[in-house]
Amino acid sequence: MKSQAQAQSTDFLHFAVVVLNWNGLEHLQRYLPSVLATDYPNWTLVVIDNASTDGSKEWLSGVMEVENRKTVHLESNFGYTGGYMEGLQGVEADVYVLLNSDVEVQADWLQPLNRAFLQDASVGALQPKILSDRQRDSFEYAGAAGGMVDSLGYPFCIGRVFEDLEKDLGQYQGVHRIFWASGACLAVRSKVFWECGGLDRRYFAHMEEIDLCWRIQRSGKVLRSVSESVVYHLGGGSLAYGSPRKTFLNFRNSLFTLAQNLHVSECFPKIFARLVLDGVAGVYFVMKNEPRHTWAILRAHAAFYAALPTIYRFRQNSPWPRPRMAELEGVWLGSIWTYPGLSKEGKQRMAARLRAFADLLLVKEAPGGPRDSGGSGNPG
Repeated sequence: MKSQAQAQSTDFLHFAVVVLNWNGLEHLQRYLPSVLATDYPNWTLVVIDNASTDGSKEWLSGVMEVENRKTVHLESNFGYTGGYMEGLQGVEADVYVLLNSDVEVQADWLQPLNRAFLQDASVGALQPKILSDRQRDSFEYAGAAGGMVDSLGYPFCIGRVFEDLEKDLGQYQGVHRIFWASGACLAVRSKVFWECGGLDRRYFAHMEEIDLCWRIQRSGKVLRSVSESVVYHLGGGSLAYGSPRKTFLNFRNSLFTLAQNLHVSECFPKIFARLVLDGVAGVYFVMKNEPRHTWAILRAHAAFYAALPTIYRFRQNSPWPRPRMAELEGVWLGSIWTYPGLSKEGKQRMAARLRAFADLLLVKEAPGGPRDSGGSGNPG
């Protein structure tokens, strides 16, 4: 018989659940207790504090002084990307779970993730089903049932397109192929994380997980969403959804991601199309009397142009091939960019097509279901 230690090392990967905090005392007090109640035999809790000044550090000192709990105090706010890159330096584990501070977890949430990693060595990263903490029967904006992109690189989710969120009726149960796993709860093999370069510090926040997940796919690994693992995300904990700062980061970082990862033959046409459509979005914001967002888009474009020499060097030094988008998993070969302007009936038709696409991405049904043969999910 295997000893308890042997069984733990082979049957249960070591998970480091890593929570990044910046002035989030209220969130820590509300959500960290659910994390502490995790029922899993081989895990460590790490809280990285981004130089908080709201009493977070003092509160943590009374909570984290227990075996298998660790606090990393940073001297300044490095953002989401820099905070994790700094704080993870000394964290040893088989799997990192990058968990937002405004996420409630179920007690057994790590068990399905552990099984998914053990059952398929090609899996580099996973995400659970992410439901809204505000409306617990609905998917949450940041990740829902797994991240996808369209042919122009616009991100959306299984269960969420733009601001429209589906109710969770069990329609996406099982394990699905995805393009990106949400940074709200991203489980990634530590070896894969570092081999793929980790999070790009230039991003600061937003879109960084899509860039990392694209690199993970380019490295030959795959990504999956696992519906048996369920968490609840509040959202908007650091930057409100309507923040011009968020608009700047999303538009700039989206261009960074495309330029760094697209196949050379797709770079110019897709990025040019995105720049034009960004202009359309800027006009839309002006018409809505929200000129701060238009200005944020203009600044995002200026920052992108300024970064082109760095992006060129990044492309030259990257060790992995850049497949065309149609060759990657979780890419819908249509486009969602017209969705906001569609009629109610038009949105329903597109949503139905996206649900059919999600069905093609099913790898493994909920317990007892069959496996399929894999593929990108796009019809031939």
